[in-house]
Amino acid sequence: MNNERRFFDSDQRIRLGIWGLGRGLTFFNTCKVLNIDVVAGCDFNQHMRDRFAEMNPGAFVTDDAEAFLDADFDAVLLATYCPAHADDAIRCLKVGKHVLSEVTSFHTMAEGVRLMETVEETGKVYNLAENYPFSAANMWLARKWREGLFGELMYAEYEYVHECRTLAYTYIDGQPIQPGNQTHSWRSWLNFHYYNTHSLGPMMHITDLRPTRVTALPATPALAGYILDARDGMGGITPSLINMENGAVVRNLMGATTNDTHQQRIWGTLGSAEMIDGKLRLRLGASGHSPKFEVTPHWDELGELAKNTGHGGGDFWTLYNFARHILEGQPAFFDVYRAADCTSPGILAYRSSIEGGRPLDVPDLRHPKQRDAYRHDDFAQPRFDHRVGLFPADADESLTTQFSLTMRDLVRASTAFRAYRDWKQVLPDMTRSENMLSVIDGLIDVLPRFIEVKQIAEKIITAYPSSVAARVLGEMLELCDETDISHPDFAKRLETERREFQHASI
Repeated sequence: MNNERRFFDSDQRIRLGIWGLGRGLTFFNTCKVLNIDVVAGCDFNQHMRDRFAEMNPGAFVTDDAEAFLDADFDAVLLATYCPAHADDAIRCLKVGKHVLSEVTSFHTMAEGVRLMETVEETGKVYNLAENYPFSAANMWLARKWREGLFGELMYAEYEYVHECRTLAYTYIDGQPIQPGNQTHSWRSWLNFHYYNTHSLGPMMHITDLRPTRVTALPATPALAGYILDARDGMGGITPSLINMENGAVVRNLMGATTNDTHQQRIWGTLGSAEMIDGKLRLRLGASGHSPKFEVTPHWDELGELAKNTGHGGGDFWTLYNFARHILEGQPAFFDVYRAADCTSPGILAYRSSIEGGRPLDVPDLRHPKQRDAYRHDDFAQPRFDHRVGLFPADADESLTTQFSLTMRDLVRASTAFRAYRDWKQVLPDMTRSENMLSVIDGLIDVLPRFIEVKQIAEKIITAYPSSVAARVLGEMLELCDETDISHPDFAKRLETERREFQHASI
């Protein structure tokens, strides 16, 4: 990046504090070119504070939120735990700091009302750091949509399906939760309906429409190794149907399945577009059988800088829009009002799902009368107690504190073994049988650790068979239920098999 380039009609520098040094630090390099100086950091994790201090010599760093907020800086990049975002943002705003908040904006509708009114009362800038709309393809679609190329929105399908099982047992940097007899504060239990903005946000940005009604049917099958069942936790699929203000319908799909996918399809009255496996195809001509071709989306201005940052360029644009909002007064798309439009349907979709799919209106919190209806609405998903929910109170900590590390590595190892076993079943039908080499290599890499964690998992299960920890460990072991994996000859047979595949592919 060219640090000499001028992005704004201002020489003012924004002094930024980062609250939450896991996800928060991924923005660090982008800040340097956007009139932003990172001068303070806050996190309760020592290893994250140490990394921040190494990257920012001379910056103030602390685990004390009060001391952090008392420090001299202008704005906060808020990357604390998801259900705490609203209250943390309100604290920042009330001490005079602008806020760029990670998703989502709030966890209850009452929090949404309080957040919006605090932004209005303080006059400070609040942006939601929703980054998925700002890929090259989505920004190109937004430009063409607003030029009228696609007509009026009829229907859309947007997906953020992400199986992030290990993050229930680790921090975002992959380090196991400490102490090891606990789970992650929110990724271990939050229902995926709440995490809805990465799929809904792009569609809102492209069409400039707001959601008005949502319904969601309950889906109960779940993947192994998640703390809660699919109805309440993160281990299942969470589709919802959303009416937009023009009467169109959107299928908003989040969840964890056996196929991560970020596909998107959007239909207008004059044309349609689909982003499948990274390729953007359009059908233009106002007909279902009009010509359909692939296009190469071109970046907006500054795109060459953006493409080298995180999330396909999205991290650059969220920071750029935030800085421009502060320095030039030009509102970002995801100000507090659209942040509420984007966050509310997730909360209401979860409520709809536990009520059997009852349709619920999405309020427009810009209007005081609609705010009043939700001012005291504290409905929220029940929380799993991540500190004491895994084991009985008198459990032996010398054993139980091995849980988070064991579970992290068991998830990786058991799924590697399952991939090996299941792909062998369809090997004769694989289009490229040499791809089996990467599957075998994946198992070889984790096999020594697999044998170690399998033994620890079995000890924990034997000691506390009725515990939540025993259940999730047992579910992962069931994925690899073949007895010969611990046999001394198994590793040798795997190496022999690898050599045979390598020789056959030459």
